[in-house]
Amino acid sequence: MTNERSDAAGTGWARRDFMRLALIEAARAATRGEVPVGAVLVRAGEVLAADGNRTRELSDPTAHAEMLVIRAAAARLGNDRLTDCDLYVTLEPCTMCAAAISFARLRRVYYGAADPKGGAVESGVHFFAQPTCHHRPDVYGGLGESESASLLRGFFAGRRE
Repeated sequence: MTNERSDAAGTGWARRDFMRLALIEAARAATRGEVPVGAVLVRAGEVLAADGNRTRELSDPTAHAEMLVIRAAAARLGNDRLTDCDLYVTLEPCTMCAAAISFARLRRVYYGAADPKGGAVESGVHFFAQPTCHHRPDVYGGLGESESASLLRGFFAGRRE
């Protein structure tokens, strides 16, 4: 990423600011007993949706942070195509979330920590590189990586004690 400023001219928001919001959502998820993953969906510098994992709270295995913000933004805009939107998420998306990102036609995905076991973007199945993938967003990994990884390590270390 050579340009640290967001696409929204004049907003003053930087990509790191949006990732900080995602990290706040991840921390909130952890306080609810959820795996600490947070996501923010942005269009033209405006946050359309922000949330963290809610799989346990909602008893819904699809209630990943990415899925929740895609659903909320699509409902808010009244459109299932989010072509001019960017997603900021603290953990590399899984296969389910990568498929939703593709179907929603998101423009860019910024993620924090890589997920060698469950990730599907630059790990695992490399979803966007598959010939059957209809839309491939630009992907940028490592934004807020140390903070994201630290939240996850702390959460799971607490579970093991």
